[in-house]
Amino acid sequence: MKQIENISENKNYTAVSIGSLDELTDYSFIHPKTRQKVCGKVFVKEASKATGTEISFTALPPHTALPYFHFHNRDEETYIILKGSGYYQVDDNCFPIAEGSVIRVAPRGKRGLCNTSDDAMIYVCIQSRENSLEEHTTDDGERVTVEPKWRNSL
Repeated sequence: MKQIENISENKNYTAVSIGSLDELTDYSFIHPKTRQKVCGKVFVKEASKATGTEISFTALPPHTALPYFHFHNRDEETYIILKGSGYYQVDDNCFPIAEGSVIRVAPRGKRGLCNTSDDAMIYVCIQSRENSLEEHTTDDGERVTVEPKWRNSL
């Protein structure tokens, strides 16, 4: 089984690598509720020491679907489709998705997706507490006058 690589860290950050997206199928875990082995999915919350999000990367094989519909009690999810195409369903609404699709689902939305393409569907899922983001984008940033060490590499 493939392992997440720690790139670098200190008190203000943790940098990890899951490797090439083509190697997602090398990851697996035992699902805590179904006790079944799940292949092609990796979670990075623990490895990255995240405190406000869970992020997972998934490779869904061609012409397959997630094995179950689900909902959450408190956390919303945002799915970002990086490769492939298929359908996403929330409650009774089913709609096409493809590379570049971004789907945000409220906690109680019953959700699932399928890959109808001939290649693996690659997607990222970001799970976070609903309504927890107080400041975002540039509103939360402060500029500093530090010269980046990589400046001469460009």
